[in-house]
Amino acid sequence: MPTPASPLALGFDFGTTNSVVATAEGSVSALVPLDAPGGAETTFRSALCFWEDDEVRGGIAAEAGPWAVAEYVEYPQGCRFLQSFKSVAAVASFEHATIFTRRLRFEDLGRTFLDKLGARAGGAFDRATRIVVGRPVEYAGHRPDAALARQRYDAMFAGLGAEIHYVYEPLGAAFSYASRISDPATILVADFGGGTSDFSVVRIGAPGAARRCTPLGHAGVGIAGDRFDYRIMDHLVTPLLGKGGSYRSFDKILQIPGGYFADLGDWSRLALMRNRRTLAELDKLRRAAIDPDAIGRMIAVIEGELGFQLYAAVAQVKRDLSSAESAHFHFGGAGLAIEAEVTRDQFEAWIASDIERIEAAVDRVLAAADIAPDGIDRIFLTGGSSLIPRIRKLFADRFGEERIASGGELTSIAHGLALIAEQDDVAAWTDAA
Repeated sequence: MPTPASPLALGFDFGTTNSVVATAEGSVSALVPLDAPGGAETTFRSALCFWEDDEVRGGIAAEAGPWAVAEYVEYPQGCRFLQSFKSVAAVASFEHATIFTRRLRFEDLGRTFLDKLGARAGGAFDRATRIVVGRPVEYAGHRPDAALARQRYDAMFAGLGAEIHYVYEPLGAAFSYASRISDPATILVADFGGGTSDFSVVRIGAPGAARRCTPLGHAGVGIAGDRFDYRIMDHLVTPLLGKGGSYRSFDKILQIPGGYFADLGDWSRLALMRNRRTLAELDKLRRAAIDPDAIGRMIAVIEGELGFQLYAAVAQVKRDLSSAESAHFHFGGAGLAIEAEVTRDQFEAWIASDIERIEAAVDRVLAAADIAPDGIDRIFLTGGSSLIPRIRKLFADRFGEERIASGGELTSIAHGLALIAEQDDVAAWTDAA
């Protein structure tokens, strides 16, 4: 008779852009390989794709992660694609997403995502007896409601059949970092995700201490990688699609209404613009525009449902600017080509106001911890946007380059959450809100 699989302590970094799963056994954490079209990966895109299928119960099929991306890219006209849905968890005005004939609440989307992710995780969720889920210190959205987000998270995770706890994401990263050092230290963890930037000050004791990590203070702000992408889109791309341009109305020259470009802030909403009324309005505007080719490019993006590819090009130029002083933006598809040069100085000017708000959040976490900058021994930067040079410079200018540590930008949170899940005193780390 085969030996039953042992139970697991599991950490789940439910991210705005990517999600990561890790397990811990005997104080050793390991990332869970997640099945993907090109082979196993350790990150899973936080995305969903729906399409109509009469052979599926309810008539609507779904996929998640890289499988959702692959489905959408192959059949964009027949799909409804959702990404970064975590960003509406605390938004009271979000009631549901309309998917063909169905209205899905946040928890419905979340359960679908977990079901599909679990099927690609080799049974890790089935074996888990305790799951520690990361949550941001400050949720994204206008006037975020943390209590509402907690209700929605509870409903999302209720069906997993495991003991669920919630821990601030930077605390997970702190626990991960603590496993890499042997000397006591007071650290500032700065986690830059897709939707939020979160900060925690944590005192790390020596190995073998009764309590290895003690949180001292937290702060956050709803600004991160998605906002930086939007800045590139707004300053570099939308002017090439007609924003800021003019059109003729009888004997007057008027500015093109900005409302046409509002949905370009979220590429997944571009699909909703592909309707007869909107396209007819844009075609009329194109014929009256001073630069009709720009409006023509916008129409081509909408008709071709090229939002995913457009934002992929935006994200690529952002990554390129992390390693070079200038980059070439190139987007092509459906006979359309958009190209432009952008410098790092330009990008940093576009995100200057966002950097100011991030720096204010750093001030708040130091005040919450009642500690001065010189009382911080190490700054641990994590999350994909921590690789942006302007982000690193913020901390180097304030604390000194020699105090900065980094690593595991996409996986450190899940790694640490799994280690917390194995602790006897897990409640000491959890968010009770």
